[in-house]
Amino acid sequence: MRNGEVSFWWAQLGGTPTPRPALPGSLDADVCIVGAGYTGLWTAYYLKREQPDLRIVVLEQRFAGFGASGRNGGWLTNSVTGGREQYAKSHGRDAAIAQQRALNESVDEVVSVAAREGIEADIVKGGELNIARTPAQLARLHAAAADEHGWPHTDVEEWDAAVTASRIAVRGTLGGLWHPHAARIHAAKLASGLAAVVEALGVPIYEDTHVTEIAPGRAVTGRGTVRATHVLRATEGFTPDLKGQHRAVLPMNSSMIATEPLPEAVWEQIGWNGREVLGDFAHVYMYAQRTADDRIAFGGRGVPYRYGSRVDTDGRTQERTMAALTALLRSFFPAASEVPIAHAWAGVLGVPRDWAATVGLDAATGLGWAGGYVGTGVTATNLAGRTLADLVLGRDSDIARLPWVGHRAKRWEIEPLRWLAVQGIYAAYHAADRAEASGRSARTSAFAHVADLISGR
Repeated sequence: MRNGEVSFWWAQLGGTPTPRPALPGSLDADVCIVGAGYTGLWTAYYLKREQPDLRIVVLEQRFAGFGASGRNGGWLTNSVTGGREQYAKSHGRDAAIAQQRALNESVDEVVSVAAREGIEADIVKGGELNIARTPAQLARLHAAAADEHGWPHTDVEEWDAAVTASRIAVRGTLGGLWHPHAARIHAAKLASGLAAVVEALGVPIYEDTHVTEIAPGRAVTGRGTVRATHVLRATEGFTPDLKGQHRAVLPMNSSMIATEPLPEAVWEQIGWNGREVLGDFAHVYMYAQRTADDRIAFGGRGVPYRYGSRVDTDGRTQERTMAALTALLRSFFPAASEVPIAHAWAGVLGVPRDWAATVGLDAATGLGWAGGYVGTGVTATNLAGRTLADLVLGRDSDIARLPWVGHRAKRWEIEPLRWLAVQGIYAAYHAADRAEASGRSARTSAFAHVADLISGR
């Protein structure tokens, strides 16, 4: 089994790419974007398409797609990070509905741009299916379905065990919840393809360039300073590395494994012909996809957080995490038990203190930001990029008025409090899943309620 090497997705493309040239020295620009993941690349794309004469510079610590953009589970889905209820309370029901509709449209926007720009990212729009395997999970599924039916533009379908198993044969399935606003993608193909398109539009991407500080009018690096009217932060889980941003977001770790390609006889047992992205209603949830070359890519939480907001470098994950994910995958799909695991990797995602994503621009300072996607950023990054473009260009658009625009979360606690809190949260969630799996009760475990209380969700 290969471990790390940034991700399986990059390994499939022949390994990590040769870095582009670094920043050659101090220079001036109209817009400086810090971070060449999906958020930064989408922002550059829409800005340059809308105003070709803008001088835009993208700065990247390693290479485009090095972070979560090149390591994620490949879920292009319509999740509202933070929940519609939070936006309904702060901005009203209509604003929460607008946020959901915008994310639905963003799924189709990514699919459309990829087709128009010739980005081949293995995209299949098969929807998102979340399953229940215990009575408590099934009760949460029923509750989620009822809540979703209370909102427009969710378009969910609740399936019984038989219908769910006819789509994807997961052992122990009791029911499923499906919606159409999701697609499977290849994470690194989307990142590398988008970076190439942005470059072709005339936007330089300076790699191997570590930004140490963002301030009004400038981004400071060891290779020079970029002075710009607008400086936009798109650093997600790596934000704590910036001066003054150590407690802005918490870099949460997530891990994945990918099997060798499954034989056709195994796929005949499993199904999964619709290529839906697959999740569940466990507290420490999993996420998976059937890849274009007929593997199963399967993810979940490993070691959730490293003390002091430290982040990894090459995506290596722990032996116990690989073993746990492998056991869970084979529990889901016994027919795949003899198929070897080919690759394991990990990455970080950005978690704000209130678990709600945000995008914004301070007109007085020219500083902009986007992030805090909590693992649901493949779609949200596109919406964030379009929103930042509108804010920079001064457009009073519908998306520039969405409720996540300008949202601010309080900072995370100092160490060791946040380390202790995260350890406690996930220990409680694991305990809740074990308790629910060993019993017949449809009630959510009290351990999960404790974890929710600590996390502030």
